[in-house]
Amino acid sequence: MHIIPAIDLIEGKAVRLTQGDYNQKKEYNARPLDVAQQFEDAGLTRLHLVDLDGAKEKRVVNWKVLELIAAKTRLHIDFGGGVQSDEDLRMVFECGAKQVTGGSIAVKKPDIFEKWLSQFGPETIILGADAKNEKIAVSGWEEDTQVWVYDFVEKYVEKGVKYIISTDVAKDGLLEGPSFDLYRNLQDRFPDLNIIASGGVSGMQDLEVLADMNLFGVIVGKAIYEGRVTLKELSMFLK
Repeated sequence: MHIIPAIDLIEGKAVRLTQGDYNQKKEYNARPLDVAQQFEDAGLTRLHLVDLDGAKEKRVVNWKVLELIAAKTRLHIDFGGGVQSDEDLRMVFECGAKQVTGGSIAVKKPDIFEKWLSQFGPETIILGADAKNEKIAVSGWEEDTQVWVYDFVEKYVEKGVKYIISTDVAKDGLLEGPSFDLYRNLQDRFPDLNIIASGGVSGMQDLEVLADMNLFGVIVGKAIYEGRVTLKELSMFLK
């Protein structure tokens, strides 16, 4: 299981929100590059970089941070937040992202998302399937939908999607444990899918349960920043 540390960006700084609420923001570091380099120094190889300004404004905002981290580290970066157009997508790849996560675009403009999937391939385009009460949430989780998460994922698996990141919005940032049932259900329905769990990790015990589930990866954010897990502990999962 890949351990994928997260850096969420607002105004170029590393922050964390609670349950996606922009009013519950905590700033952790004004220099995200320093954070990324610490992850790399610990032996971690991947990074989940989220442009929260972009998610809100529906366009990529913090591309300079992506460009800097990609230039100064060897981390495999998947980038999400605000990628809503062909121009955004090209810019993100040119700035050094290896994968791009599309969530809102897959809900609101499926034709564009499907075109990206076909053009750039399923190894490059990740489906963002964030859910609240098993219904898809979009636009930085500020909008709820009536789309059942499993129907949503099934539609795109049929289109060739191989990777998904799924966050249970109700769990995110609370340090109360991930939504294990959500990931078990996704695994049961889509055994060939590379599932990346996100949200709610509170400590090593959660990571051990997820590892036993043989998920492709897990995104860890607040648990690192709040000292619930150390980078040394995370290195135990390195292949």
